[in-house]
Amino acid sequence: MKGKDLKPHIGIFGRRNLGKSSLINALTGQEVSIVSEQAGTTTDPVKKSMEIFGIGPVVITDTAGIDDQGDLGNFRVAKSMEVIPNVDLAILLIAHNQFDAPELKIIQALKEYDTPYVVVHGRGDEAPLQTETLKTISKAYEGKVLEYQRNDALALQKLVAALVELMPNDAFKSKSLFKGLVKPKEVVLLITPIDSEAPEGRMILPQVMAWRDVLDLDAICISVKETELEDFLKLGIRPALSVTDSQVFGLVSKLIPQDWKLTSFSIAFARYRGNFEAFIEGTRFIDQLQNGDRILMLESCTHQISCDDIGRHKLPKWLQEFTGKKLEFDFAAGLHQFPKPIDDYALVIQCGGCVVTAKQLNSRIKPAVKRNIPVTNYGMAIGYMNGIFERVIEPFIEK
Repeated sequence: MKGKDLKPHIGIFGRRNLGKSSLINALTGQEVSIVSEQAGTTTDPVKKSMEIFGIGPVVITDTAGIDDQGDLGNFRVAKSMEVIPNVDLAILLIAHNQFDAPELKIIQALKEYDTPYVVVHGRGDEAPLQTETLKTISKAYEGKVLEYQRNDALALQKLVAALVELMPNDAFKSKSLFKGLVKPKEVVLLITPIDSEAPEGRMILPQVMAWRDVLDLDAICISVKETELEDFLKLGIRPALSVTDSQVFGLVSKLIPQDWKLTSFSIAFARYRGNFEAFIEGTRFIDQLQNGDRILMLESCTHQISCDDIGRHKLPKWLQEFTGKKLEFDFAAGLHQFPKPIDDYALVIQCGGCVVTAKQLNSRIKPAVKRNIPVTNYGMAIGYMNGIFERVIEPFIEK
């Protein structure tokens, strides 16, 4: 997952050979996707970043035809459907007055994930949109069907205007990790361990984003490693907020005064992007885990595994030690499908999600939330096991 993927995502869906690739090329002004008269040319989702005035930077994803056939075709359709939970807005392209099962399947999935969408009719020069087709569409879609033909600049402008209108504000409006918690000129202390998981010569993304957020709030940011925390305390500076890596909660919570506000990068991101209330409720389920329970560890990024890996090694070990139970663990990295049906899991633990959008993170945990399967995140789980859960969520609890 790359930094660019934090932008709002727009997905283009439709049957084979209707002009999806031509449309994405027109939107981006580049030959991003291969255009061919041969059906099924697009075999995998293709992403391209661009700027849309009124929204800002976005990622547009071209997908394979939703009516593909055969074993390989079915696999391509599945890949296209996997895109839906991760887009903030969708374009459903139709043509030749075809609107039935494939289109309804896409619309149903979009509604399941509360994703706004626009229906676009293309190739009207070949087969004008008929009144009967419009009646059929209206049963599933309440919006206006837009017309688009290749090289029609005015129609393209209308489509872009519709995208600007439909894009959810929270997909592109700047949010803040610490707004409301920190005032201008106040000090924020970031406690940032440097271990084998940290990139050479750089900070990890949550630390960088937290640092920038503090500066954007016109506050004073001080950053130390946990090994220098005691030296900082000797300076007599009282921060308005202390934020640490969850892995050193045990050490940090004992060193800093009890009346200081303390949280972690992971918990801040849970409030920033996740279903915070669901995470709080699910965390308290840790005490109810039983022998043989299966836990799903969700990692938003794909990375090389080391012995210091928090999700693969440390958290599973700490959970078994804390509960005294023999637990089973499955792991799902990136935005891929779960290893087993979601109903097989007693608990789902999501990472901080610093490299995904809010829509992607919440879509990831939505199947569990819908089935009342407890969900938590790395920081909350670690805080709970260290006996400081109420303390580390307190900064974000409205009073």
